[in-house]
Amino acid sequence: MSKKLYLMRHGETLFNVLGRIQGWCDSPLTERGIAQAKTARQWLVAHHVTLTEAHCSTAERAADTLELVTDLPYTREKGLREHGFGRFEGQPEYLNPKIPYGDFFVPYGGEADQTTIDRVVATVDRLMAAAPDNAQVVMVSHAGASHSFLSQRAPAGVLTQRMPNCGIAIFDYDNGAYTFEQIVDPVAWAQQREVSHDQI
Repeated sequence: MSKKLYLMRHGETLFNVLGRIQGWCDSPLTERGIAQAKTARQWLVAHHVTLTEAHCSTAERAADTLELVTDLPYTREKGLREHGFGRFEGQPEYLNPKIPYGDFFVPYGGEADQTTIDRVVATVDRLMAAAPDNAQVVMVSHAGASHSFLSQRAPAGVLTQRMPNCGIAIFDYDNGAYTFEQIVDPVAWAQQREVSHDQI
């Protein structure tokens, strides 16, 4: 039987605002980030999504986002962590080279692209395989980690830009095979609803 995966990026953080490289290091959600997570919850409710299982990375920003999105108990998974940037963690974003990184960060104690891809894909695959039939699973992760998963499990060219804060990549999962459905930006959805309401 098929299952649903809702792979979500965390809400906006202080380092997002300050333009700091944020992988394994952490910073708190901003007020805007908190609002984004609450909006993601509203989107799920409005689209009749009844989540049955929840996971997030070990970063507080991911756990804090998840706790605003659902009241379900959840597990923290190291495999859902963001790309590791080594000594570049917390440094200005202008020092971050363009994607793909290849092995750029390895000499600085960070991860190679393939290492991130392998652990994220293996973690999501394991969790989805273990979920019961008809499960609706949310996993809160990060922009780079989500991109790593999409690069392997979604059609080429699906993600041409960075995943927005609290953006959700939705997949159908059946016997080990993923079918990509869409990427949703709950914040843009809410803004469009406001515009439509104002025009009535």
